[in-house]
Amino acid sequence: MELSNREYAVGSADDFMLQIGRVVKAGEVELAIFRTSDGTFYAVENHSPHPKGGPLAEGIVSGYYLYDPLHDWKIDLRTGEVQAPDRGQAVVHPVVVEDGVVKVSLPAAVARL
Repeated sequence: MELSNREYAVGSADDFMLQIGRVVKAGEVELAIFRTSDGTFYAVENHSPHPKGGPLAEGIVSGYYLYDPLHDWKIDLRTGEVQAPDRGQAVVHPVVVEDGVVKVSLPAAVARL
């Protein structure tokens, strides 16, 4: 079983607007990529942790928090943790920007799903 991570180039840094989510595919995983007002990039799987689900890419970003567009859950983009009084965990993945290219790292097992 392969345990290493797999890195995916998902676009140029210039392709991502501040505080606006963008849907990208990394392997078979659909991600919502966000660029916060300070220019930091975050990747979260584009599926709400709410039991009824829903897309996260359409959410509103304020600081380091994403507001779920359907359920108004407040999600920390850095950790994926849903803030109280709600409870849940969004799936986040590391993002790096190298030479203007945005890259997301996924565990190899997840990338093959």
